[in-house]
Amino acid sequence: MDRNPSPPCSDAEEEEGDAVGNTVYSKHWLFSVLTRLIEVIAPAEPDPAASPEGARTELDEEMENDICKVWDMSMDEDVALFLQEFNAPDIFMGVFAKSKCPRLTEICVGILGNMACFQDICMSISKDENLGQVLLQRLCDSDSPTLLETSRLLLTCLSHPEVANVWVERIRENPSVYDCVCFIMSSSTNVELLVKVGEVVDKLFDLDEELMLNWIKNGTCRSVGPSVDDSPEELPDFKIVPCILEAAKQVRSDNPEGLDVYMHILQLLTTVDEGIQAIVQAPDGGKETWSLLYDLVCQELCQPDDPPIIVQEQKTVLASILSVLSAMFASQTEQEYTRMRKSKSCLFLDMPLIGSLIRILQYMEGCGKRAVDNSKESEQEETARTDVNEEDFHLKILKDICCELLSNMLQELTKENTLEGLHQGHLNEQTCSCAFQNLLPLYFASVESFLEVLREADQTLADNLEKRFPSLKVHT
Repeated sequence: MDRNPSPPCSDAEEEEGDAVGNTVYSKHWLFSVLTRLIEVIAPAEPDPAASPEGARTELDEEMENDICKVWDMSMDEDVALFLQEFNAPDIFMGVFAKSKCPRLTEICVGILGNMACFQDICMSISKDENLGQVLLQRLCDSDSPTLLETSRLLLTCLSHPEVANVWVERIRENPSVYDCVCFIMSSSTNVELLVKVGEVVDKLFDLDEELMLNWIKNGTCRSVGPSVDDSPEELPDFKIVPCILEAAKQVRSDNPEGLDVYMHILQLLTTVDEGIQAIVQAPDGGKETWSLLYDLVCQELCQPDDPPIIVQEQKTVLASILSVLSAMFASQTEQEYTRMRKSKSCLFLDMPLIGSLIRILQYMEGCGKRAVDNSKESEQEETARTDVNEEDFHLKILKDICCELLSNMLQELTKENTLEGLHQGHLNEQTCSCAFQNLLPLYFASVESFLEVLREADQTLADNLEKRFPSLKVHT
């Protein structure tokens, strides 16, 4: 049986006026399904298929088939409005309160999620305080499909500006949401669920800095969380950063969009001092975060065997990653391990990363030349020009972040680091020229500092670079 079978149509024999709005769907059929749904959660007589507690744990095939049809139909606004007029949300509230059938709960949340796509219905659902609280409790469910549909519903509501603040405030006042979300991120292996939960967290942090600060500081108290048998269960003492990292590790190989989401969450954390400190003052000194991001940049994204155009596809995730790395690198100067910074073994000063930063700049130069060539060949329409300008804007952000991190790292290089870079091939006349071309004149001091160190390591290379960039010539 298909998950969501094709919806039924209103037959010609149906009485006139039976169609829902401008659709061909039957009011009578919808009414009968919702009536049967009420009977499922409140049977008039004991059901032999019910559990010992008196509630169904499985849906019969016909009922599942029909309620799935309603799920499909609810994507139509006329059907969604009909369900709203029939008080379907109240019926679903009864399902959430009484049903022991995970599949039924999933479908009902899914229908609400479809209905919430329409503004007026979303406002009605959101302003129902009881329904709002019950839906948040679904985040503590042990059923992954139900969690997925609940997350989709929350994201839909948070995406409506008219009601977003209602949900932000509701979530802020409900501390169990933090624990449930952290539990999902740290323990789930369901990539689709992790991506959707990540999108919810990303939206929440983007909408409300106060909530983000609360979640950064959270983890000192325990609250009730998911449990298979509905009995209270203490959750671990969650910290937000390790949970985000664990989810990112799960999605990195299977879902590039999901990785982008979690990297943006980390970037949002670094927009406040508390977030940066939560990253770099972890028990491992931020090494796990740095290691993951370093591995993504140096081993997976924008690699030497990729075409330069890859930087266009990866510009947003690269910008988020480099932004976090830049914040961590800058923050280390204020940490107790500052004295280790100039050591060759320092975790935060690595030649392959410098090589990767320069390669990103080289690829962006290649994309820039291609864009110029294309513009000469043909004149773009206004909408296309707008898209190109937007792409240019995102590439500029990536370039700015990349240059800032590169300049900070070059300024900290020692002779030993530089010799290592020359030996490994990360530093040569071509790569240094690219770096200087992008860093000058804004980061003149950093380039000048690096050139002095380079002169100790390779006088000839330093002289050649000085000739190519006369502004760097040392005045005596």
